[in-house]
Amino acid sequence: MKYIVLAVLFCGLAAGPMPPAAAQADTVPMEIGGFKLGSSIEEYEFISYHNFLKEVVIDKLPGFRKGMIAYGVCDRPGEIVKIKLKYLDPSKSFFKKLLQRYKKKFGEPDQFVGDSFGIVKTWKWNFKDQNGNRVTMLLQHNLKNPNEVTGNMVKLYLPDQIEAERKCFNMTCSMRRPGAFKKA
Repeated sequence: MKYIVLAVLFCGLAAGPMPPAAAQADTVPMEIGGFKLGSSIEEYEFISYHNFLKEVVIDKLPGFRKGMIAYGVCDRPGEIVKIKLKYLDPSKSFFKKLLQRYKKKFGEPDQFVGDSFGIVKTWKWNFKDQNGNRVTMLLQHNLKNPNEVTGNMVKLYLPDQIEAERKCFNMTCSMRRPGAFKKA
């Protein structure tokens, strides 16, 4: 049974060794668990709210325990800008297998962004898509830090678009209440 779960989890990564992600834009990850960065949130059946981004919680995805999808509300309303999915298997051995698969598919990570004590292990990849947009992917393992999500998680996001949403939201708010931002 465990091998079936692993097969389902790796189906998106099973294409085999790929050249370094920075070398070819067509190897940039743009989709996780059936959710695609840049697609319309209207294609999915859930809604929730969170400041300058709306966030929705996802559960019952094959191979994942739960997840969160964030999409824009101002600059590009409804466009997905961040995907965070938590794998079913929280083990360190599974994380090591995932990391090897990710390295084969996307090349070596650009940097380690986990903590210096090795409690939260996080590897980060930076990409550019075919339109020149920055795409960031994080693979994280945490079983000890109660202030972080425990288990294994993958995060995929568009940092420039998230910043554009924040700026648009702040500008819209400042136009509604011009004095509020000056006081802050």
